[in-house]
Order: sequence, then C-alpha cells, then structure tokens
Amino acid sequence: MTGVSVPTSPTSPITRIVRLEGTVVPVAGQDIDTDRIMPARFLKAISFEGLEGHVFEDDRAAATRQGGVHPFDDPRFAGASILAVNRNFGCGSSREHAPQGLRRWGIAAVIGESFSEIFFGNSLAIGMPCLTVDPADAEWLLADAEQDPAAATIVDVQALTVTRKNRTLRARLPKSVQEAFLSGDWDATGQLLAAGAEAEAVAARLPYVRGF
Repeated sequence: MTGVSVPTSPTSPITRIVRLEGTVVPVAGQDIDTDRIMPARFLKAISFEGLEGHVFEDDRAAATRQGGVHPFDDPRFAGASILAVNRNFGCGSSREHAPQGLRRWGIAAVIGESFSEIFFGNSLAIGMPCLTVDPADAEWLLADAEQDPAAATIVDVQALTVTRKNRTLRARLPKSVQEAFLSGDWDATGQLLAAGAEAEAVAARLPYVRGF
C-alpha cells in the first residue's frame, strides 16, 4: 500500500488520508456481519493486538473443511490492502474488533455497495475509509480482483474515485466524512497529541487533575 496518509505538518501526529494504492482482496456476499468478520470469542482480549489472525476465522475454517480456500487464506491475495465487498457489510453487533482486525491484517480501505452505520463509524475512527459504489461496479471489482489479483487499484478519497486498469468507478462518502479524512480530523488521538501542551495547561489549572 502506498500513499496511505500524509502528515499535516512535519512535526504533527495528525495524518490526512487522501489517496491509497494497493491490491484488492475480494470477499463476496450480502449482509456479512461482524460475527463473521470477528467471532465473538475473540472479544475477550483486553487489547486489539493479535486480532488480525482471527479475521473471518470461522469462514476460513469452513472453506477449508469444504476443500476450498477463503480469500484471506489465498496466497494470491497476500499483502492486499483494499477489501472489496457487497451490500450491508459489517451489519450485526457494534463490536469495533471487526474493523480493528481488518485494519491490523493490512486493510486500509473497503469498497462496497453499502455498510452498516456502526461499522462505518468504527472504521472512520481508525482511519479506514469505507467508500460505496454502485452494485454493478462492486460486482465488477470483485470479479476482476478474483481474475487478476496482482492488478493495482487506486482509491482517491479527494476525487471520490476507485481506479483499476483503464476503468474508473465513482465512489461516495458523506461530505463530513470525506472532509475528516482529508483534514486529519478523523484522528482523535492525533488531535489530542497535537494539542498536548494546551491539554497540560488546562490540567494544571484543575485541582481534581493536578498532581496525577
């Protein structure tokens, strides 16, 4: 993956997400819920470390039992950083472990027909854009990634396009979300670190915080 983020300044911890480039891993299917993305038994961890090893774990095991291979186990898609999906991806529970696992696996952007609102919001919070495209375009992207895993794909958050080979797909993001990625405002932790001196000054004036 190249062009994942751009610092707002050489010394700022805040990053802007403008343009991403990488290969695509296709996971076809409607209404893939968060329990399939990250089974509930892995929510017991006190941190998100290691979740990347359990993404789609039950689906992957089922594919193996049936003599097939899940895209996340397929060596053709090793190193992919863009996930292509269908409709209502990430529905079900609100667990943030699902996008966290995908992001830690290496996914930097998701392209699909539609997303669960909570999954979409959890992905925004970790800087993983979820862009929607028309159903026909999603189907084309899934099929072409299956046929040509090595083809590069460019996700342009600023232009709201997905470009692969000689085809450019029109993508959509809510305006406020697009602006958050482009400005770096998606990164709440980065904003807090950037305002570290100001936060310390405020804390020093508060008697119930001072000294901790």
